[in-house]
Order: sequence, then C-alpha cells, then structure tokens
Amino acid sequence: MTQITQSSPTQAMFAADEASQGVGIELLEHGPGTAALRMTVNPAMVNGHRIAHGGYVFLLADTAFACACNSHGPVTVAAGADITFVAPAYEGDVLVATAEERTRFGRSGIYGVSVRRGEKVIAEFRGRSRSIVGTPPESTRDTTAHRTPSTTTKESR
Repeated sequence: MTQITQSSPTQAMFAADEASQGVGIELLEHGPGTAALRMTVNPAMVNGHRIAHGGYVFLLADTAFACACNSHGPVTVAAGADITFVAPAYEGDVLVATAEERTRFGRSGIYGVSVRRGEKVIAEFRGRSRSIVGTPPESTRDTTAHRTPSTTTKESR
C-alpha cells in the first residue's frame, strides 16, 4: 500500500515556480526557515563581460529566500531585498544558495542568503519578508493587468 504524504509549504511553492525551474534551479534541502538551492550557470546566463548576469544570481538567491520564508506555511512575499556581488561567476559554474532565517516578528521576517561556488562566496543577499495571512496563493495575483485593450468591463465603460 502506497502511503500518501502531503508536501511541505516549501515543496508546494517550489513545484509551482516555473521561473526558477525554467533556468534549472534545483531545491536541495529545506527546513523551518532554511533552504539550499543549486543552479549551473549556462551560456544564456552570461553577460557581455562573459560573467554571470547579476539578475540570474539574484534570482537564485531570491528563490532560496522564498523557499526559506514560505517554510512556515502562510503565503509570504518579499517586502524588499538587496544583494552584494562579491566575486564573478562564470559559464559552467555550479552555484549554491543557502538561506537562513535571521528573525521573524509579527508578519515580517529577515533572511540572509549566501551564494557560493564551492567555498567561494559569490554574493550575499538580504531579504525582508511579509506574510499575507489568510490569503490563498491564487488570490494574490492581480488579474486586471492581464486584460486586453479590447476587453470591455462595467468598470471601463
């Protein structure tokens, strides 16, 4: 008999994250307030200087942050984030982002993420989170932005 197990909030959120999976990010480990993810820098990720584009490094760190801060259950989003690029990454490099909760207070939290190539730190990321209590994930999307100009609604008449 196969036992049915329910996925964790982190696993459920990551399974629906097409942006991160589309660039090959993998969820390695996760726990309460923590996560580790991996990404290999591919040719499409390098900029004109032949180093990894900072946006991809940020994406990896931001995804680790999202996995860590959503581990507690309620839908949690970024209230803000910043990154410091410490060293370049290159095509073929395997980067690992490790996120750790620093503190949670009320509906907010602060998380640190280190992005490394082996033992070498590539970037340090700081994320600030905000939980959206009582809001299911599908209701956080603003569908009004997806209307085409030819769509007529009562509000636009």
